[in-house]
Amino acid sequence: MFLAEVIGQVVATKKDEQMTGRKLLLLRPMLVDDKDPSKFKPGQNTVVAIDTVGAGEGELVMFCQGSSARAAEGLKQVPVDAAIVAIVDRVEVLGKNIYKGG
Repeated sequence: MFLAEVIGQVVATKKDEQMTGRKLLLLRPMLVDDKDPSKFKPGQNTVVAIDTVGAGEGELVMFCQGSSARAAEGLKQVPVDAAIVAIVDRVEVLGKNIYKGG
């Protein structure tokens, strides 16, 4: 699993029918900064993920990729490679809170 910030939405009116009615979000993976582990730094890539938990823009989420994404509730037959599986409340690194959700 990975952490990411929701930075936007993806709208696709023509898509596989198994994806109809499902929200697609654009994610920026977040990494613990190796120079200062008290904060995050953004990753270089973006990921489109199907939302299973009702996440919104600006939230920190946990997502999984590959076959693990299809293990999320209701996605077994859906052609997805990334799924948001949690909205993060708090992240602690080396005994210090570096993120607290709002």
